[in-house]
Amino acid sequence: MLNECNHPCTIVTKNALVERDLDILVPMAERNLVQVFVSINSLDNKLAAKLEPRASAPHRRMKAVETLANAGVPVGVLVAPIIPALNEKDLEAIIGQAGANGANSIGYTCIRLPRELKQLFREWLDLHYADRAAHIISLIQQMNGGKDYDSNFATRMRGQGVFADIIRKRVQVAVRKAGLHRAWDTVLDTSKFVAPRVHSPQGELF
Repeated sequence: MLNECNHPCTIVTKNALVERDLDILVPMAERNLVQVFVSINSLDNKLAAKLEPRASAPHRRMKAVETLANAGVPVGVLVAPIIPALNEKDLEAIIGQAGANGANSIGYTCIRLPRELKQLFREWLDLHYADRAAHIISLIQQMNGGKDYDSNFATRMRGQGVFADIIRKRVQVAVRKAGLHRAWDTVLDTSKFVAPRVHSPQGELF
């Protein structure tokens, strides 16, 4: 329906199965109607399997980036969520590989722990990374004004403080080296949209 109505859209996915939709994505890309973002927050298969057990492995997601790019579909990579002292070590490598595989843009977010996620994440850390759980939580709190989560609209996606500033600068340097641009700089064409209409046996009168 999006293709038929020239409806621009952005797709965010953690799954390489997005490749199956190339027959739709390619003609939409030719009309500047689509941008795909593949979320890759680690290159460590063991960590990825624990953190995102139902998602494609990191190398398959990166391969999907290459496949989309080679087909002419604009594709970016979202490094999200960045978890201090856990997956942030792969930050530069992810961005570098994204550029090498044809991505045109990079976005990132730091981990957010609103509401019940606070306890769920602590339980996950205690199960998989008990030896560094306290350190990770401490860094997250440092990035959120001493709390597990700060809902301030201006900072909630990237955090604040020294560690958040270090991550921001690391991303800026890596993006510049890879020759990419920021994810939100992409502008799709909204001028071609045609509203869907229910088929009528009487035909079109207007």
